[in-house]
Order: sequence, then structure tokens, then C-alpha cells
Amino acid sequence: MAKEVLKGKSIDDLLKAVSHLVRVPKRNMWLDYDAEGDVVYLHFEEKPDSTHSEVKDDGIILDYRGSRLVGLTILEASRR
Repeated sequence: MAKEVLKGKSIDDLLKAVSHLVRVPKRNMWLDYDAEGDVVYLHFEEKPDSTHSEVKDDGIILDYRGSRLVGLTILEASRR
């Protein structure tokens, strides 16, 4: 497996994101990025198994199990 090195703008972008993520009330998060679809999946549970979703006007999809928020799907992630 190739080792990837973050530097320059990548590190700066990551640090900006982290400052926002630490304000989220959930302590465990799983993050996946689909480069082909330019979509970020952020889950607050290891197996989110949502029962329904709410699509926001800004291209963010909130995934719920019952009334509990279990994840976010962020469309066009690289443009944000």
C-alpha cells in the first residue's frame, strides 16, 4: 500500500475542517470521500443504517435512524 504524504494546501484544508469537526457534539466519526462522485460521507455511528433522509437546499443530505442523526452526505464536496 502506497504511503500518501499531506503537505501545503492539503494540510491547511485539513486543519480548517478539523476546527469545525471538533464542535460537532458526536465524538466518534467515520469519514469517506468518493473522488469520482465528489461526495463526502460523514457518519456518527460505525454502522449508520439510516431509516430516512432529509435533502437540504445546499446539497447536504441528513441521514436519520428514527429521530437520531446518524450521518451526513455532502455533495460537490470539493467546491465547498
